[in-house]
Amino acid sequence: MNPTMLEIMPLAAKNYCCSQILMLLALQAQGVENWELVRATSGVCHGMGASGQTCGILTGGCLVLGLYVGRGREEELPNDRADLIVTEYVDWFTERVTPEYGGITCQAILGDGKPDVTRCGGLLADAWTQLLTILTEAGIDPSQPRD
Repeated sequence: MNPTMLEIMPLAAKNYCCSQILMLLALQAQGVENWELVRATSGVCHGMGASGQTCGILTGGCLVLGLYVGRGREEELPNDRADLIVTEYVDWFTERVTPEYGGITCQAILGDGKPDVTRCGGLLADAWTQLLTILTEAGIDPSQPRD
């Protein structure tokens, strides 16, 4: 079994949704807890409120990248390549799912929009691997929280 799936399965068993699982993996990689952020990430679960719209793996991945490259405090600046980094993930996700499912929405991927362990689990594992690759290639250590 894919080692990333071994990280995902316990979180899914605790009823975290796809976007929350990606955020929890990022926070675990950094060795920090931030339950407010995990709670906020639930807003894009299941295609945004179970509406079947844009997949939470895509939107959750964008939130994870924002955690590493975005601007938070007033005095912070975003990473110079923040938009490019997020766009790289969006392009990867679109190219990964569109040929197979016909679109990037939960409804396109799942039909009825309800989470499916076989489809969502594999896609989550691929997405987490891709997020780590994008961050690493950008010179960002995924294990280091942003200052």
